[in-house]
Amino acid sequence: MSESPALPALPVTFRPTRTRAVMLTAGVTIFVVITVIAFLLPTLSPGERASFVFTGALLCGVLVLLSRPKVVADESGVTVVNIATSRRLAWAEIVQVNLRPGDPWVFLNLSDGTSLPALGIQPGIGKQQAIGDARALRALADARTGSES
Repeated sequence: MSESPALPALPVTFRPTRTRAVMLTAGVTIFVVITVIAFLLPTLSPGERASFVFTGALLCGVLVLLSRPKVVADESGVTVVNIATSRRLAWAEIVQVNLRPGDPWVFLNLSDGTSLPALGIQPGIGKQQAIGDARALRALADARTGSES
């Protein structure tokens, strides 16, 4: 791979847009359908209706949470937002950006010897987008740390 991708303008946000759209659409649809069913069933008590609506809201909330991951790169570093956590990294902390065949998402090898999953770049539905995003993030990291992978 002798071609290095052009560096994107900073700040840039990487996220699995198709996966996110599917999850958010499914979450809203599930909430609406369960809520409509709760109000259409004539034999339900108000408490049972409320439990239907609560269940729909809970399922929608889980899908919204699953659609949260993103990777935001700016001049000073990278913020990795995963499902329940967020971590800020300086460019110098990122040793390598990896997306190997079969990986569910990008892994960032860090200077402290650990690896951080970056769920904001995942090849699930949008494989080509994920590959392009991983290459762009790798090029940004290389340009800011002075390393060449």
